[in-house]
Parts: sequence; C-alpha cells; structure tokens
Amino acid sequence: MSLKQQRRRGTELEEAILDAAWEVLTEQAYSGFTYEAVAARAGTSRPVLYRRWPQRGDLLLATLRKFWIAQPVPVPDTGSLRDDAIGYLRNAVAGRSRMITLLSVQLTDYFRETGTSFSDLRETLGVPGRKTGAAMIVERAVERGELPAGRRSARVVNLPFDLLRHDMLMTLRPVPDEAIVEIVDEVWLPLLTGRAAGTTPSR
Repeated sequence: MSLKQQRRRGTELEEAILDAAWEVLTEQAYSGFTYEAVAARAGTSRPVLYRRWPQRGDLLLATLRKFWIAQPVPVPDTGSLRDDAIGYLRNAVAGRSRMITLLSVQLTDYFRETGTSFSDLRETLGVPGRKTGAAMIVERAVERGELPAGRRSARVVNLPFDLLRHDMLMTLRPVPDEAIVEIVDEVWLPLLTGRAAGTTPSR
C-alpha cells in the first residue's frame, strides 16, 4: 500500500472505494463483487469497507447511486413539448443505454438472489421528491399552454422513458431514433393531448 493510499481519509477514501467497486462490478459482475475484490482494487482493507457498508448490498447500492443517480439525463427546454420529449429520449439513449445494458447482465445474480428486478432497483435508488424528466417536460408544456392543466397519472407521464428502457432491456442495444420518434408521436402525445396518432404538430 502506497503512502498516498494510507493517507486517504473521509470523502477521498470513500470515492476511491466506490470507483474501485464500479470497476469490479463492470468487470466481474455481481458474483465477483466481493469485499475482498473491492478492497484489493481500492488499495484498502476489508474492515474499512465493513465499517461503511456492513452488507454487500449496501456497498452495491452506494456504488450504483454514484454512477447512476449522480449522472441524470439532461432534460431539454426547447419550447416545444414534442421536441423536448424526443430530445430527452435521445439523451437517455446516449447517456444510459450502455449502463442499462451492462447492469442488466452484470446484476443477473443479484436480482436472482434478492428476488428483485431492474424496476425494483430503480425505485430503491430513486431520490425522494425528485421529479422525473418526463414530469418536468409535461409541467413546462402546461405552463406554455401546450397542454391543459390537470392531474395525470405517473404511469402516463413517465411512459416514454419506461418504453425506452423496456426496449433497451429487451434488445440490449441502443434504441434507434425512429423508435424514439414513434414512442413520442404514436404513443405519448396522443395520450397527453387526446389527438389521434398521426395528427401531431408538424416537425
């Protein structure tokens, strides 16, 4: 262990451990995600990890929070509901497709061991009170007068991202742009506006 590693404390040490944990997870999957492997990669000891994360699941969730929740998908503000939605989904594909594909494979043993799913994990990692990107887009559209005010279910509001994530998990590859446009034009906008598919504003 180097002198630099010995002197690491607090946030610096924790960040180094989580970086090492992410590397172990992406390289060795959940089966290789052990205290021993993470401690060795971080240049620290197992007791240091145990003190911060008593259970392996605690360390896993902390690692995922750092590399998932800390990197939110940018939400465009173009002045158009349709353009915001398409831009948001494009940003999600660019920023999340590789990670979703990776985690769906690397966490297979975790989901089997815990009896949970990717959806459960996303719920666990969610930040209480934080609005989804889709909710922000809908709120802006209401403020601009593109949509009438009123209560909308979270399932409807978040539908485009849910459909996008489903396609990512099912195909394990980035969702093509034509599918993004179809999700917005043929599914989401008709639900929000009450217009039939194919009558969305011109591009």
